Amino acid sequence: MSKEINKQKLLSFLATITCPDVQTNSIDGNADLVEAGLIDSLAILQIVTFLEQEFEFDFAASGTDPGRLRSVDSILDLVQGSKE
Repeated sequence: MSKEINKQKLLSFLATITCPDVQTNSIDGNADLVEAGLIDSLAILQIVTFLEQEFEFDFAASGTDPGRLRSVDSILDLVQGSKE
């Protein structure tokens, strides 16, 4: 699956867990989602669940640092790395 398709899936999901007035397509890929106020700690758990279901990412096996879930680009890099 291409990175652009993964990005669209991720942004569509983020739109369901961010404030209704946030336009997810305008989120800077490197922006820290927590610091920008777009997500909170509960949303991080929702992102983990989404990645496990949508991309079959196994956090238990990978031992991934939760800090890698703080920006769109870092999440996409994590997904792409698991598929290689």
